[in-house]
Amino acid sequence: MDKRSRSGLEPVIVFDFDGVLGDTLEGMLRIARDVAAELGYFCQPTPADLDALERMEFSELGKQLGIPASQADEFARRSFELFAALPNPPHIFPGMKQAVIDVAQSNRLAIVTGNTSRIVGRFLNEHSLADCFEMILGSDAPGNRADKLKQIMATLGTPPGKAYLVGDAVSDVRVARETGLVSIAVAWGHQSEAHLRQAKPDHLVHTPQELSDLLIG
Repeated sequence: MDKRSRSGLEPVIVFDFDGVLGDTLEGMLRIARDVAAELGYFCQPTPADLDALERMEFSELGKQLGIPASQADEFARRSFELFAALPNPPHIFPGMKQAVIDVAQSNRLAIVTGNTSRIVGRFLNEHSLADCFEMILGSDAPGNRADKLKQIMATLGTPPGKAYLVGDAVSDVRVARETGLVSIAVAWGHQSEAHLRQAKPDHLVHTPQELSDLLIG
């Protein structure tokens, strides 16, 4: 459906980026290791460090790795710089491109991410998905995640009960609940299914096809 002809009654699906669309796990861990070393803290980050986070943010990862809170923002800033300098955007999860294309036919799509909108934009262009999304609010947009979700809902005119947040972290489930969105947790991202289940998402899916089937109905 042409976005210009949409009625505003279509459901709105908001995607997180890292761990949902973009396979950034190895890159995040490598960059975290390098930035920690730059700051004088030598460690070997593992997926368990990401799984342990209550908020999926670089600053929180830094604290998890033993970096003092006073340097956590600097850790995050340098990490984003290295991400932006990568020569190629991250890989997309197998099956996710087609799932997005299919879901976009009958839903309005947006992205809210702790990454930068520039990095997300490069990724969408690389995988020919830019036309599927109407809004991208990254770390460079003002406000916290709840503020950004409310902005998307207001801008796209979401019908009551027809807004979803697709994420891979317990913090995604919690902010969806806080803002009145239906939470969909994906099991292929940065946090384990066991951790996600503790947050009690409305839905938990294991493959992009399962996500597509759920959202298309």
